[in-house]
Amino acid sequence: MKTKEIIRRAAPVLSAMAAAVLLAACAAPEFKQPQIETPAAFKEAQTPAVQTAADGTRWKQGVPAERQARGEWWLAFNDPALTSLINEATQANANLAVAAARVKQARAIAGIAEADRIPQVGVNVGGQRNRASAVSLGLPNGAPVAATNVYQANLTASYEVDLFGRVAANVSASRSDALAVEATYRSVLLSLQADVAQTYFQLRATDAELATLEQTVRLREESVHVNQRRYDLGDIGEFDLSRARTELSTTRAEAIGLQRQRATSEHALAVLLGKPAASFTAGVNPLQDSGFLPVIPAGMPSSLLERRPDIASAQRTMEASNARIGVAKSAMFPALTLNASGGGASDTFSDIFKWSSRSWLLGALMSMPIIDGGRNKAAVSRSEAQLEESVATYRQSVLVAFAEVEDNLAGLRILSGQTQQIDEAVVSARRSADLAQKLYDAGRSSYLDLLDAQRNLAAIERNAVQLRGNRAVTTVALIRALGGGWGDAEPQVAAN
Repeated sequence: MKTKEIIRRAAPVLSAMAAAVLLAACAAPEFKQPQIETPAAFKEAQTPAVQTAADGTRWKQGVPAERQARGEWWLAFNDPALTSLINEATQANANLAVAAARVKQARAIAGIAEADRIPQVGVNVGGQRNRASAVSLGLPNGAPVAATNVYQANLTASYEVDLFGRVAANVSASRSDALAVEATYRSVLLSLQADVAQTYFQLRATDAELATLEQTVRLREESVHVNQRRYDLGDIGEFDLSRARTELSTTRAEAIGLQRQRATSEHALAVLLGKPAASFTAGVNPLQDSGFLPVIPAGMPSSLLERRPDIASAQRTMEASNARIGVAKSAMFPALTLNASGGGASDTFSDIFKWSSRSWLLGALMSMPIIDGGRNKAAVSRSEAQLEESVATYRQSVLVAFAEVEDNLAGLRILSGQTQQIDEAVVSARRSADLAQKLYDAGRSSYLDLLDAQRNLAAIERNAVQLRGNRAVTTVALIRALGGGWGDAEPQVAAN
């Protein structure tokens, strides 16, 4: 008797402990943020040096851009044409529209998961005419059986009691998925904006390169004209005239070849803007200097984890994978569903809603797997492996992000040094070409010396133009690597 009393008193405690064990067994594990070693500062970050312009003057690059909003980083370039192109691309780009549609889908899926939290209520109204066989009614075979009509109207309700957290885990996973897709949208948006800016600056750099070549062509044409006149007067031989004509044709060929590069950039920009390449023409706008480029503050490496949309997407994917472990575990435990219905049924439609025709049903269904061939256990293992995959993907995204920032900081530093040296070389080459022209005119040097000086000047000027374009493109690449800027505000997802 004493033993039975002990068991009776201990039963509630044991039941509570058993329930707690079951709940702990199937709940999603607590999410643990992977530990990432964050450097104290970017290795390549440094204060921009004072630059030397082509004419020998000294100037400092741009102005600091710390106050520029993160979502509108391109405004730091103070270029209305660039701003217009980015706004146009944001409205019409097809890839961005695809990403926005995926955001809508993810939000809808999260809404579907949320719906499982509340009872599902429905109504059904219908009728049927039925004739049973005589044998099924216990009558002799072939006995006459009249057909019957049955009309019914019911209000139904069902609700899954979330005993083991399946619904909650599924909702959490769906929400994280939606947030991951939203972060991917921001990543696509950032890539689009950066691609537009980089293509725009490449186009302007090509225009500047073409302008340099066209100036060289004019000099070559003038040289041919002068040499032709001197040849006609007998001052020089045919050799100098032939070399002048060769240099003119070669420079024209280079200019024609550069037109192909410009056309390719123009067509790429048209695609980014969501326009047919045949209907878009970019105006000529040579990139004159690098003085307009803003100084981009790299900030702390740890803040990069918050700014980069691809890292945010990887973070949300980890959280969704962690929640799905709970979904998989809950399938191994009982599921409790409550059902209820009420309405009426009658052989005439007009009597359905009479009190005498009422019908109702209350029920509860508890179900759980007994033998599933290891299916649910394998599902749990798969979910855990997916979490491991998402953690590795997150770590890789962080490492790539740090490397991209360092690459572009190094690129800007090196390009800055190259620009300083090339600007000094331009000043020196122009002086050399001027002296060579004077010596040739005075008959103190050969035409080959003059050509060599002029060819050297043209190559250096073209190299200087290319460096200006590379610095602009690399500045945009650094902004992209920093996650679209350096402020706190994030662009909102335009997908409702």
